[in-house]
Amino acid sequence: MAAASGSSIARRVGKLSVENTAFFLCDIQDKFIPLILCSTTVVQTARLLTSASKELKIPLVVTEQYRKVFGATSVQCFADPDHYSSLASSIVDKKKFSMMTPEVTAHVDSLNAQSIVLFGIEAHVCLQQTCLDLLESGRDVHVIADACSSMKLFDREIALQRMQNAGAYLTTAQSAIFMLMESADHPNFKKISALVKEHALLPNEFDDLLRKK
Repeated sequence: MAAASGSSIARRVGKLSVENTAFFLCDIQDKFIPLILCSTTVVQTARLLTSASKELKIPLVVTEQYRKVFGATSVQCFADPDHYSSLASSIVDKKKFSMMTPEVTAHVDSLNAQSIVLFGIEAHVCLQQTCLDLLESGRDVHVIADACSSMKLFDREIALQRMQNAGAYLTTAQSAIFMLMESADHPNFKKISALVKEHALLPNEFDDLLRKK
């Protein structure tokens, strides 16, 4: 019997590429933040991710859950106020829990984004439903574990398990960012590496939770 060709045994393992990736920031709104477990770390890590999306020119999709009640996306998620301002008109206000409204779906289709880097709140509601919708559409989903949370630890942990069992890749902000750059030869390596180092100096509340287990 002939040996299988390389193409026939190739499989998807969740590698990220700048050319076909989009970032999804889910509902990190000012009125939600005080209620969320490890919210300081979630916001700080979201800021790292939005900065990386800007430097790498990766599309960033931002939604808000019922803005009239829960307020706007926190400006603290952006290191550059101008970056936030440039996105303000395209932020999608929704009542649907999933980010995959008709407007967002059409936009992502137009981007031809096969891989989605997903982060935000709450992990067990809007994030999880977004993740499942994206997986169902045939896309790879990379859930940034240090940039998503819920009000309760149990809800967060079960949601991460649920998304992983459905086929999502659990990863961290640093891991995703360095995978996107691929090499220290990347033209933005020094700038992004500096952002990562600055973020690494900040306390990580999820580390504290792991130490208590």
